[in-house]
Amino acid sequence: MSLAGKLPLSVTIIACNEEKRIARCLSSVQWANDIVVIDSGSTDRTVEIAQAHGARVFHNDWPGYGAQKRFATSQAKYDWILNLDADEYVTDQLANSISSAFHTVPESVVAFECNFEHYLLGRWLRHGEAYPDPHIRLFNRQAGDWNTRPIHEHIEISGPTSKLEGSIRHKTVESLAEYVDKINRYTDLQAELIVKSGKKVTFTQLFSRSLWRFLRGYIIRLGFLDGIAGLTHSMTSTLTSYLKYAKAYELQNKQEK
Repeated sequence: MSLAGKLPLSVTIIACNEEKRIARCLSSVQWANDIVVIDSGSTDRTVEIAQAHGARVFHNDWPGYGAQKRFATSQAKYDWILNLDADEYVTDQLANSISSAFHTVPESVVAFECNFEHYLLGRWLRHGEAYPDPHIRLFNRQAGDWNTRPIHEHIEISGPTSKLEGSIRHKTVESLAEYVDKINRYTDLQAELIVKSGKKVTFTQLFSRSLWRFLRGYIIRLGFLDGIAGLTHSMTSTLTSYLKYAKAYELQNKQEK
């Protein structure tokens, strides 16, 4: 993929011990004029690899996902920012779509949404909750920024948005064991948020929300068309939903005793 000159935008990436994945991420955005990597204490070759790809690297102790991404935004040279995680990379189609947007989209547009593709059990998922899974990742920081949620953070924007062609590819784990470990860590954080919100967890929530998560992803959104990978994604999504409420229930019971 070739672009005529580098684009006047900053790519921001947060990372810690991502030597196995970050090179692919950085290679996919060499057309950007500024690449910023925020490292929270890597002990592997993450920093070395980032610098070798021309990134400006800053250290910032881990404050949570949303806060770390806000810090990354503050270090960018340009107002227009594309945010990626270290286990994500930009397709050629998306790169060309971003380049085109810089020349053709009205100045009133302050952010762009793009689709995500997720990899599981040897294939890119095309159905269920895994696709197209759109999110805003390219935005003008004069019109918004990341919220400070410790998990499932998102960009809060004030102004018109548009849609980009192409996708960000997300290849996060090498095994199901690693995937389940990630779910366990993330649901710890989600449960804490539920408890802090003051919402009481009930049997109805535990049962109905988990059941709905499976039916929506696997049946309504055709996750079954992705075969065993689709079934696995739907089942682990169901497990995620159940665990965050079950863990919140456990925490609430401990507080009451």
